[in-house]
Amino acid sequence: MADTLTIVDNRTGKKYELPIQDGTIKAMDLRQIKASDTDFGLMTYDPAFMNTANCKSSITYIDGDAGILRYRGYPIEQLAEDSDHLETAYLILNGELPTASQQAQFNDEITMHTMLHENVKKFMEGFRYDAHPMGIFLSTVGALSTFYPDSKRIKDPASRKLQITRLIAKAPTIAAYAYRHIVGRPYIYPDNDLSYTGNFLNMLFSTPAEKYRPNDVLARALDVLFILHADHEQNCSTSAMRNIGSSESDPYASVAGAAAALYGPLHGGANEAVLRMLDEIGTIDNVPDFIKKVKSGEAGSRLMGFGHRVYKSYDPRAKVIKKIADLVFTVTGKNPKLEIALELERIALQDEYFVKRKLYPNVDFYSGLIYQAMGFPVEMFPVLFAIPRVVGWLAQWQEMLIDPDQKIARPRQIYTGYDTRDYVAKDKRA
Repeated sequence: MADTLTIVDNRTGKKYELPIQDGTIKAMDLRQIKASDTDFGLMTYDPAFMNTANCKSSITYIDGDAGILRYRGYPIEQLAEDSDHLETAYLILNGELPTASQQAQFNDEITMHTMLHENVKKFMEGFRYDAHPMGIFLSTVGALSTFYPDSKRIKDPASRKLQITRLIAKAPTIAAYAYRHIVGRPYIYPDNDLSYTGNFLNMLFSTPAEKYRPNDVLARALDVLFILHADHEQNCSTSAMRNIGSSESDPYASVAGAAAALYGPLHGGANEAVLRMLDEIGTIDNVPDFIKKVKSGEAGSRLMGFGHRVYKSYDPRAKVIKKIADLVFTVTGKNPKLEIALELERIALQDEYFVKRKLYPNVDFYSGLIYQAMGFPVEMFPVLFAIPRVVGWLAQWQEMLIDPDQKIARPRQIYTGYDTRDYVAKDKRA
């Protein structure tokens, strides 16, 4: 049987045979289907891109029905268990796990680029004392393009590699400085003797008066969380990265745009919504009543942290995070909201109402509990999401640049406005 789709246009009686490749048809193949010679041809209408593939990618594979997530073919569970963030970053960027020497070189390159220009610090100091750290983060990332004019040479592989290294290295520094800014503490310079996440914790929580030693358990937990958030196929922020990059913008401007997309509460702010829900529930005894309110559709009662656009089973990242939570709480003490969350999950997974709708815990359900236990204010949650996702954004950006099929993004529209109208002078208008 041929891998084709036969379409009969009932308007004209004409028959068209379209090739099927990788389970898709090319939208441009529909353009030949016309009602007349002057007809533009058929387009697809797909609000929110619910059923449109905008690119080919070899980076991240997701099977939402089976609950599978892989980077470059490697299951997320194995990477979370055995890898670290920088090794996973190398894998995502280069397609293969590094040798020992490749990893050492990559780590050194990242370490040597963690410092920020002193004028960047001055730039960050200009924000209001109560500025949102995500606003500070994305603005500062965008401003870096003015410090590195060589970043405009996006078609030069050596230049791309350098900018990618700079962005991965400087993202934690910018994030830490954003946090220090809002809490009114002096910025702490990076420490090259520490790991990627250990250095980040040091810049966040140390004081100039004494040497800070990051807790190994917390540093490892943060490392795993970074692995889980490094990439997730064509989500809102990644699509934004590709769209902006398609105009040949430099990577700093593109990452700033992607971070702006992540800033939205439906994307990077979802774990904050989970904490608000748990606060609303209050105690474990109130969980059954809350479930009833959700099922009845009562205004303001939503089950946050459950369900996902892609996953129609248990989010594989949520399973890993649940295990990490236990390790974190051995150091920080148990977040009092955990018992509420566990009871909420238990009831929801047994209730036909939620099972039928395939509402399972997603990555946001437990991550906020961990971040809060580690001492992060909720305003920092999207920033913590952005740091590792910089890796995925840059990998997707680079893949897009070398893909011969890609052009500047330019979606079509269905015009629903007026037909031609004649201008009416002001004194003659009703």
